[in-house]
Amino acid sequence: MEIFGLSSSALLSQLLLGLVNGSFYAILSLGLAVIFGLLNVINFSHGAMFMLGAIVTWMAGQYFGINYWVMLLLSPLIVGLVGIVIERLLLRHLYQLDHLYGLLLTFGLTLFIEGVLRSIYGASGLAYNTPEALGGATDLGFMVLPNYRAWVVFASLTVCFATWYIIEKTSIGAYLRAGTENPKLVQAFGVNFPLMTTLTYGFGVALAAFSGVLAAPIIQISPLMGSNLIIIVFAVVVIGGMGSIMGSILTGLGLGLIEGLTKVFYPQASSTVVFAIMVIVLLFRPAGLFGREK
Repeated sequence: MEIFGLSSSALLSQLLLGLVNGSFYAILSLGLAVIFGLLNVINFSHGAMFMLGAIVTWMAGQYFGINYWVMLLLSPLIVGLVGIVIERLLLRHLYQLDHLYGLLLTFGLTLFIEGVLRSIYGASGLAYNTPEALGGATDLGFMVLPNYRAWVVFASLTVCFATWYIIEKTSIGAYLRAGTENPKLVQAFGVNFPLMTTLTYGFGVALAAFSGVLAAPIIQISPLMGSNLIIIVFAVVVIGGMGSIMGSILTGLGLGLIEGLTKVFYPQASSTVVFAIMVIVLLFRPAGLFGREK
């Protein structure tokens, strides 16, 4: 069967590959949405935290022989602690100021982190082997899907929807959402809101680090790997709606699929289609597809 002159198997295989990219967009934009929605900070250092997650995983394997599965848990914890330190020492002084100050601070942090690691490891990529348990591929009939890429989709979606459930359906999430509207009222009920704010930022950057661990066996690890991705992720967040948790997840997955289709029908536009959609969305719905109109 052919669709627009293209075999259905080729189309399905490209859609599946687009879903893999969309999984990375979803989990990275989710971390950005959590931080902006609950802390009101535009975290431009998110790409650097993604990179740190990958490079810490590589360092642990290279220098200490720690395997992938341990680092899948340990690397987000380490980077999350880095995020907590950043929030405690720097970001908390900017909450009452214009968004621009937080953006400039996190942009400066990105340049600093990338510069330090680039001076140590250079700009060339570092290879990280796929874990043995996820090696090989599965024949789906219309394509041969590497097992590791199937794992990326499963792990990303699991973490994304678990995060959505915690924020939208639990008392912890209710306190966080209420605290963004009226922090003094929440503290009057005995909730340590400043601590929750710190942990929220740590959790947001831990999501980026988790994505970095997932990406390590797929792409070359380098100090600049986050910079190449963060602009697309920001576009995803804008399209979905700044601060919208479900919007970030669904938009990330959807744009991954659209990007995959664009590579089939018009490859030259695959790197710009996300930004074209962003422009259209901003023209007709500035708050984003799932954002709240003020």
